[in-house]
Amino acid sequence: MELWQIVLLPIYCLALSSLLVFSFHRFVMVHLYFKNRRASFSEPLVPDSDLPCVTVLLPVYNEIYVVERLIRSVSAFDYPSHLLEIQVLDDSTDETSEVVDRCVAEQKSKGVDVKAIRRANRVGYKAGALEVGMSAASGELIAVFDADFVPSPDFLLRTVPYLVVNPDVGMVQARWTHLNRDYSLITEIQSVFLDGHFVMEHGARSRSDLFFNFNGTAGIWRKESIEDAGGWQHDTLTEDLDLSYRAQLAGWRFIYLNDVTSSAEVPVTVNGWKAQQFRWAKGSVQTAKKLLPRLLKSDLRLGVKLEAILHLCANTSYLMMGILAILIFPTVISRQELGWYRMVLVDLPLFFSATAVVSRFYIHSQKEIYSDWKNRLKYIPWCLAFGMGISLNNGRAVVEGLIGHESPFNRTPKFNVVSKQDRWFGKRYGIKKSFISYLELAAGLYFIGVMYFCIAAHIFFPLPFLLLFCSGFLFVGGMSFIQGLSDKVGPASPPERGLS
Repeated sequence: MELWQIVLLPIYCLALSSLLVFSFHRFVMVHLYFKNRRASFSEPLVPDSDLPCVTVLLPVYNEIYVVERLIRSVSAFDYPSHLLEIQVLDDSTDETSEVVDRCVAEQKSKGVDVKAIRRANRVGYKAGALEVGMSAASGELIAVFDADFVPSPDFLLRTVPYLVVNPDVGMVQARWTHLNRDYSLITEIQSVFLDGHFVMEHGARSRSDLFFNFNGTAGIWRKESIEDAGGWQHDTLTEDLDLSYRAQLAGWRFIYLNDVTSSAEVPVTVNGWKAQQFRWAKGSVQTAKKLLPRLLKSDLRLGVKLEAILHLCANTSYLMMGILAILIFPTVISRQELGWYRMVLVDLPLFFSATAVVSRFYIHSQKEIYSDWKNRLKYIPWCLAFGMGISLNNGRAVVEGLIGHESPFNRTPKFNVVSKQDRWFGKRYGIKKSFISYLELAAGLYFIGVMYFCIAAHIFFPLPFLLLFCSGFLFVGGMSFIQGLSDKVGPASPPERGLS
């Protein structure tokens, strides 16, 4: 065996083994979900006289296309008006502020207690805005909604009672649904990803008394639990995940409600989705670095600790997948002398188990919430391909999070695109393609060459997986490049640097 083989094979095996660990974790999530099905929470009944005051925080920044829809939907909450306070935390630097002022005045004239709060600067970004809003909040409960959400009128009446009857509960999270799921292949795939996260992960963790996280929106907090955990902090890109773990480490319990939903848009462009995924991946690594030492020193039971470690470190799987993508071809070459049958016996079961477990995870999430779930299974292979195709983008985020590198704070653009007749191109707030798009395209072309070599060499067993890598990288990279040509970055929303 040559030196390059001695070096590459252990790295390849480590990457593949790591992916198997995270795949097995998905298997465990599905198992826990069904094992603890009876642990679902029954909806409590609370008389109006026992309902507490609620402050709804709406952090917005240059959201001209969706902010009016948000304010109107929240103002229509079917909750006692004297117990409802709404704050629009407006950090906008464009015409969004004019829309906010007009909508606030309109709702005030109808008797809604709503006001706009503006800061002199954007220190802390969303976390900083939430911190300012909570300091001025009169409610003992704090609900949060991002700009692209459209909560139903009964949202508070269906979530508040859980906090009223359970004094140890610090947060209640609702499931996201997707206004524009049917818009394109991109939105369909994102919807499957999010369904898996909410239904299987949140469902399993909540039912099994494991740690899970507030998703930054469509949830309601007990103000006391936020203060007890140390408040909103902005030293990570995922202030929601950070606060969630600090609150649960402080002893607060969380509840996830699968039957209570709030609709929102998913990004309609690949670049918007990649920016969102980059922020989530990097933020989770930052949170892991910040809180894992405290978690390990806690007196929590071992099962809770282990699952929390895998949860916080889950995005490192993208880094491992990127390494696997780079090394799969030289590994195939270096092991040719072993004979095809030995490679089949070793590699094929490993690859199959990884993809089969992940597929099962998403299939069950669709089956649990959709009557037409069989029609949605056609998107599962695309989910596998997209997960591979975004590995370079998210792998870079993981590396930056590990080394403490600061990066531009790219917001996720929202365009009020909810039907196939709506259009996003030509609107402001777009995100330009990055150099990663070129690497993704190059990776796609690289895998075309790898497949050609394997066919010529009669090495057929890796072809299905190479096809997934190839299609994922070509689609993600190609759409990033094409849509990047049409994206228009508004003059009032320049890229912002770092974390304040």
